[in-house]
Amino acid sequence: MADQRKSETDRTGVDDDEMRPSLPATSWAVLGLLSFGEELSGYDLKKWSDWSLRFFYWSPSFSQIYGELKRLERVGYVSSRMVAQETGSRDKRVYRMTDEGLAAVRTWAREAPVEPPVLKHGVMLRLWLGHLLEPEQMRDVLGRHREYAERMRRRAAADAEGSRDKEEWAYPALTLKWAERYYASERDLADAMLADIEQLASGGDGTARP
Repeated sequence: MADQRKSETDRTGVDDDEMRPSLPATSWAVLGLLSFGEELSGYDLKKWSDWSLRFFYWSPSFSQIYGELKRLERVGYVSSRMVAQETGSRDKRVYRMTDEGLAAVRTWAREAPVEPPVLKHGVMLRLWLGHLLEPEQMRDVLGRHREYAERMRRRAAADAEGSRDKEEWAYPALTLKWAERYYASERDLADAMLADIEQLASGGDGTARP
């Protein structure tokens, strides 16, 4: 074990534990938003996360964003400064990634373990309890879920189209394409489940239940 740690230190010049403090994935997500090379305010980060991250990972509140920024600044991955605004407006604090932050998020993106996604599907949880509901209630739940999935699919498709000509957003645009496909599959799954409910309500063999 000691030899392995020595090898890692020799390769990077820095002990891995010293180079990368233990941070939650949400910290890396916020740091990643700053990796596109811009100086951003907390408000900007909220807009950027709603434009991209929310489709596949996280839709943070302002308090969560500022909490992560404080954490990142404490470990030296982010620096901030106050920027004067027009007369009558409050000055704002903007954040920029440090060289240490760029190196750390690059290492995390390259070396973090590939973890399975955690699926918490509220609609399926309610369908699981379908024996406590009437078929019409489940049709309503699935119908509303279908509408949501289609709305998100269209939004992801529009955002992907809007970023198509921005070279620096090439990879975020790919995740938006993934989101478009994902929500299309959720829409189609809702349609399939509605058909399954119809079959179940008819007794499974086309004969209506009493």
